[in-house]
Parts: sequence; structure tokens; C-alpha cells
Amino acid sequence: MCNNYLYGWYSKGGEFMLEQMADAHIKLENVSYLYDNEISGGVQKINFEIRPGECVLLCGKSGCGKTTVTKLINGLIPNFVEGKKQGIVFLGGKNIEELAMYQISDIVASVFQNPKSQFFNIDPESEIVFTLENQGTALEEVETRLKKTIVELELEPLLGKSMFAMSGGEKQRIAFACAYATNPEIIVLDEPTANLDMDATAQIAKIIGKLKACGKTILIAEHRLNWLKSLVDRIFLFENGKLIEEYEATSFYQKSDEWRRYRGLRQLENQSAFSAKSKHDGASHKLEFKNLYLAYERKCVASDLNFTLYSGEVTALTGRNGAGKTTLARCLCGLHKEATGDIFLDEGKLLAKQRRRISYLVMQDVNHQLFAESVEAECFLGSMASQADVNELLKEFDLYQFREKHPQTLSGGQKQRLAVVTALLSNKRVLIFDEPTSGLDYDNMLRVSKTLKALAEKDYFVLVITHDFELIESACDRCLRLENNQIYDL
Repeated sequence: MCNNYLYGWYSKGGEFMLEQMADAHIKLENVSYLYDNEISGGVQKINFEIRPGECVLLCGKSGCGKTTVTKLINGLIPNFVEGKKQGIVFLGGKNIEELAMYQISDIVASVFQNPKSQFFNIDPESEIVFTLENQGTALEEVETRLKKTIVELELEPLLGKSMFAMSGGEKQRIAFACAYATNPEIIVLDEPTANLDMDATAQIAKIIGKLKACGKTILIAEHRLNWLKSLVDRIFLFENGKLIEEYEATSFYQKSDEWRRYRGLRQLENQSAFSAKSKHDGASHKLEFKNLYLAYERKCVASDLNFTLYSGEVTALTGRNGAGKTTLARCLCGLHKEATGDIFLDEGKLLAKQRRRISYLVMQDVNHQLFAESVEAECFLGSMASQADVNELLKEFDLYQFREKHPQTLSGGQKQRLAVVTALLSNKRVLIFDEPTSGLDYDNMLRVSKTLKALAEKDYFVLVITHDFELIESACDRCLRLENNQIYDL
């Protein structure tokens, strides 16, 4: 049964009844939006209506307009994003431009594609409390909602943990918790499972199911479609900023693989098991990890790790959120100091400074490694690549038309692709990709997969940290799992 304070139930005649709030009604009427200084992007003449209590999925290729729609509904457009808007967005029957931002935030809660952008505190409890206090929640209710949210979302293992020490997936869970605690009538989620492992994704699905049962209106922009099969009522398919088709959930999930792939969509059904394709018997070089111990802020992350990476193959590294995968990658690159043990290239021991010279890490949060004033300039940072090489890669990853844009103006998926391009131009022997397909559609996942396999064929060491089983099946020769401080070959 839904909790009285958290879900908007009211008592009538001794029975709990669901109040269908008018505020949960969403309508876009001939809405177009063009970002400032852009000749493309945004959305064009969008018309749809979402009824209170519906769960609606926005899908389509990267850059199709999904995130723009979410920003129109949560008020970021036009309040915080500069551009030209036409048409009317109705929220609860009112023109959203007639509502103050605090009024919108009382109705709509959002989880962004990059959860870090919405954090203001260093620990999860403070972040949830801050969100509630900022909304004007009564002080006597704040503690109650905090405790309820922690229990319902099973956040106990994250309590007391620094936000700086959390994995991307763990931060995503905290962002969801902040939205959940405010008891909104409308919840807008932009790629909520992009960095989550299977268990965490299942947990989010369970919570969304509870919210839906309690009459909440839920809007989800997502590439990973299989986990939503039992949750969504309708699906809106976008292409080049236009809403091209609307489907009922049953008919959408009955579509063929050919139909899905043509439209650049991810798997509609659960992922298949990984089939090893290892070929390291013929490897010309190897990286050996012996008795590796990793800590973060003096706490053990993994111990007694012994494994080998081989040139000429793509190795996937999986494990639950917070298992230490990113810490291991940073150690390999010589960027993590709290480590003991030895790493050998063939027979020669590698010191941290030597590993930094031969390794390149594409970070999970690519905003940390985009510095230049334009996409093209970013490609030349620290690279001796020719103009022709840069142009070729930008075209291959569908970024050439954005070459003069500032990297921070790109969509999340476009930033991810740019980071992959910069890695390819680095001319390093060891390439590590931390969730390289986060926020990417099917076509761009295949681009990354093709690139990874091509790098392996050139005898690079290629390590991919990922929860994306489509990528693993498509590109990887081996799959390692980091679990309970140990590493295993799957």
C-alpha cells in the first residue's frame, strides 16, 4: 500500500483512495525549440498529451530531441537554457511559462543524464535533506521522508559514503532518491539506468512500478529499453527533433529485431548471455597484474588481484556499481596512488609514471576531460594527428558537423563519442574505456564496437568497463568480473 505522505493518497469513508491530481497532466501543443547559435538540434512542432498516472517512454537515436522534451517539461527551457521557443507547454492545464520555477519544481522532479550536475553536498543524507528543504518541506517531515526514502530505495550501504568516492551508478541512485523523496506528481528521468548494473536497474524498475501504482506520472528518456517492458504504457519515437510515431507498449515490444535496428533502438528483450571469444593464445604482448591491492580513502576496494590482459583482444570488465572497476582502471593508468602490487608489460615492471605514458582513459564522466574551445580543437589536444585523420574520425562518429561547436554544448551521447575520438587520436598502447556507450543509441554503440575491434586488430590493449551487454556481446573477446574484492574470468 502507498504511504500516505509520500504518494498523495487520501482517506475517504475509511478507505484509501488515489487522488488523480490535475497537476500531473502534461500537454505539448505545436512546440518547437531551437537552441541559440544552432542551425539544427532542438525539436520541431511537437504535439502530445500525457494523462495523469501514465508512464511514457521517449526513445530514438542520440540527438533526436528526447532530452530537449524533458527540459521543456521540467521548466529548464526556457528558464535556464537560451533559445527560441514556439508553442505552449501545459502543466496541469496551465501554460508552464505562467508558473514560477518553484511552482514547477513542486510538481515535477527530475533525474538528469549526468547526476553530478544536480548535487550540492558531499554525502547522500545531506543531499536528500537539502533537496527537501529547498522545496520548503516542513522540518518535522524532512526526517520522516529521509528515513522512508533510504529504506524504500535500499540506500543503507551508501550512507556515510562521500559523493566523491561514489561510482557513477551510485550517484545515479542518489539523484533518483532526491527526486523520489520530494513526492512529485510528475517524475522526469533522462537516461536513469545509463551507468547502473543489472541489480540496480532492477531496483529502479521496482521503485518506478511502485510509483506508477500510486498514480504518479512518469516520463522516461532512455536508450536501454528491455527493463521498461512491464512499466511503460506508451512509447514516443523521435527522429531529428520530430515525434514521428506513437505506440502502445504491447505493439512496440512485439516489433522485430530488424524494425528495431533500422530505427537505431537498443534490445527490446532481455540481453543474452556472453559467449567468450578469447584468442589470447596468439597474443604478442601481455599486461600482468600481480597481488594488486586497491584502496580508496584508506578503505579496501579490492585485494590480491591476479589477472592478465592481452594485446589484440577486447576485454570487458563488469561488476556491481561501486565494486572498484573505475579505481582499477585509474590504477592501470598510473592515476591512483592508494595501491600496492606489481604490473608488468611482458617481463618488464611498470612504474606509475610509465603507465601514464602508455595509457589513455576515457572517463565515465567525460566532462572531466573536455577542455578545448571547439570539438576540432579538442581532437588536437596532446595529439600529433593530421587534419585528415581528425576529419575522418569526426565523420565516422557523426561529429564533423559539430567541429566548431564548444564540447560542453554537445549532448551527452555526442560528448561520449568525442571522448572516444580523442582516445583514438592519443596514440597510446593501452586504451581503457569507462562506460563508453553510456547514453548511446544502437547505431553509435555499433560504431564504438567496430572501433574497439579495429583497435584490437592493431594489437592494442583494449579494456572496456561496461554494463552494456549488447556491447560486450558485439565487441568483446573476454569478460572479467570484479566482485567481493576479487576478479574472475567469465
